[in-house]
Parts: sequence; C-alpha cells; structure tokens
Amino acid sequence: MKVPVLDNGGQWTHREWRVLRDLGAETTIVPNTTPFSELNADGIVLSGGALSLEGSEAPLGSVDDWIDSVDVPVLAICLGHEYLGRHFGGKLLRSSPEFGSVDLVVDRSDHPLFSGLPDRFRVWASHNDEVAEAPPGWSVLAHSAACRVEAMSHPSKAIWGVQFHPEVEHTEGGREIFRRFLDACRR
Repeated sequence: MKVPVLDNGGQWTHREWRVLRDLGAETTIVPNTTPFSELNADGIVLSGGALSLEGSEAPLGSVDDWIDSVDVPVLAICLGHEYLGRHFGGKLLRSSPEFGSVDLVVDRSDHPLFSGLPDRFRVWASHNDEVAEAPPGWSVLAHSAACRVEAMSHPSKAIWGVQFHPEVEHTEGGREIFRRFLDACRR
C-alpha cells in the first residue's frame, strides 16, 4: 500500500513517514508541489507546517489542483487540517495557542478514526491557528478546551483532518489513528 506524505514544512513530517513505514505502508516524503498524477497513492498524508493560512488565500503547493476530485483517503495533520478547513469553506482563525499536552474530547466515537479509542485522551499539539468552524456539511469529530475543531471529516469522502499530532509518541492512541487511516486506504 502506497501512502506518501506531502511535506508542508512541518517539524515532524519525518515522524509521520516513520509511523506509516513502521505500520507497513510503502511511504516517502514528497514536496507538496507534486501533482496528484505523480503520486500513485492508495492514501495521502498532508503534513503539518509552520505556515499560517489565517487571513490568506495562499495555495498549499499543488493540493488545490486535486483535493476536490481525490479518490483516495486523505489524513491532514495540523497545517494540513487547517488547509482543509479553509479550502472547503470553514472558518480559520488565530487561536489560543496549544503547545504540548492537550486533553482531547472525542465527539464522534462512531467515526472510523476514533472507533474503539477512549472518549478522552491526551494528544500533542503545536499550533497558533485553528479551524474555528468546520466546513459546511463536515462532521466535527473531536475538540479540546481551546480548539473547537480538533478533528473533522468530509461528509462523503475519506478526507479527515486532525489539529493535533498523532505521529508524536506523547499522543495517546496516535498509532491507532494511523492504523485506522491505513484501514481506510486498504478498502
């Protein structure tokens, strides 16, 4: 199963790659300017990054060119999550920063991403911006005290975003989240 990580300049992009590799995916880190036609992917991870998209219409590499028509699962992390929120019509704002350990509250334990995980667990976060309102039709899957949309999902496609970092060892259940994503890539 091929699952590339599109690099958005994140400090932990290599960790996303490593978790995918350790879970048996064939993975590589590629620039976010890579056209979808060159990815040959069963799923795609959009990495985090330091760029602020709040108040900007700046593209995220070539992702604008294919995200509306993608037919494989997508897991977007941190900046990638914020990009999905902005691209699909949600509201992106400068937030109360979350750095370090955050208490995640799962709102949709029936969603494949969180199925079987506790209703509350600790995750690792590192962000100044947030999706303040999910795009129309999207489901909010989880929140925290400082962030209303810690996780969300597209209404009809396996396109999921998480504000926190499941690739970081301090995130409880992080590998399980990646396993659930890879399960979606196998379908």
